[in-house]
Amino acid sequence: MSDVPPELARLRSSIDNIDAALVHLLAERFKCTQQVGELKAREGLPPADPAREERQIARLRGLADESGLDPEFAEKFINFVIAEVIHHHRTIAQG
Repeated sequence: MSDVPPELARLRSSIDNIDAALVHLLAERFKCTQQVGELKAREGLPPADPAREERQIARLRGLADESGLDPEFAEKFINFVIAEVIHHHRTIAQG
């Protein structure tokens, strides 16, 4: 294994910690959306809520812009997450 400069090792360690936090946050988010899916199924609500999704995308694009993150990237990411949530909600609704 090659020697890694200390600064690179430090930065990689930070990246690893952030990645772990992201995974844990996504897990928590999906626990909440699981409950939403179950509630929607009980109440006979549709799996998707296009108006809510549109508001979320706009909100996250704004947050991304304020944070110095490319809003296009943020939108692609949240669209991926939303698609997965809707898939889960459809599965729950089908029983």
